[in-house]
Amino acid sequence: MENRARVLIDCEDAKGLVYKISKVFYDRGLNIDNNREFVDKEYGRFFMRTVVTGLFDSDELLQEVKSVVPQDAHIRVIEPKDKKIVILATKESHALGDILIRYADGELGAEIECVIANHDTLKGLVERFDIPFFHIPAEDLSREEHEEKVMNCIDKHEFDYMVLAKYMRILTPTFVKAYELKIINIHHSFLPAFIGANPYKQAFERGVKIIGATAHFVTDDLDEGPIIAQDVIPVNHRLSWKDMQRAGRDGEKIVLSRALSLVLHDRIFVNGNKTVIF
Repeated sequence: MENRARVLIDCEDAKGLVYKISKVFYDRGLNIDNNREFVDKEYGRFFMRTVVTGLFDSDELLQEVKSVVPQDAHIRVIEPKDKKIVILATKESHALGDILIRYADGELGAEIECVIANHDTLKGLVERFDIPFFHIPAEDLSREEHEEKVMNCIDKHEFDYMVLAKYMRILTPTFVKAYELKIINIHHSFLPAFIGANPYKQAFERGVKIIGATAHFVTDDLDEGPIIAQDVIPVNHRLSWKDMQRAGRDGEKIVLSRALSLVLHDRIFVNGNKTVIF
């Protein structure tokens, strides 16, 4: 039976890389179903994502590719399968609800291990989908104490990525480091403007003409991690701030869904504080 794999390569740029890598696949009798590559000329980095099919051993294939690329190469040979995610939430239901519906319809491409929230507001929603829900309140706890409880819960599950579905708490550097480049966040695109409570009302009062959403990997720099997906929605004077909020929430869940699809299908390379997306 034929295997199928995504081969992801990130390395210093050099002449002939596409030829050398493709020759490895050819010599092994593998078929290239899809291939994309990109060279970041400013930093001299080469990125390549190839989908191959045929008879092969993943570890052997990785070693053969490694033998023809620069020594600093990061190479992954990934056999496609549904990944696992955990979700952190607070009270807002739009982003979480959209993920749950896509999961129920078989569109998500991932297994949801659990949902963890610092309020129990969304418990009923989550349990309708037969997904474990854990309420870990933060009252009377420091951020560190609360995160320790959350991490104890998270670490009981195997997962590939953590999704912040409008999880309205700032994460400590300790938490972020423990799950480096595994945490995906969604928020409105007004930042760094209109910080704090009710950004849509603030934006309405300022008379903005576009609203939008940004999905990104979480780093220690608050809301400044590598961007995965963005979108904007034109608005005008006819919309109330509540209309803008509804439109913005629709944008947030669509952008988060798009970002999750890219991540779950191994289409993203992190390049410094940027992303290369195939």
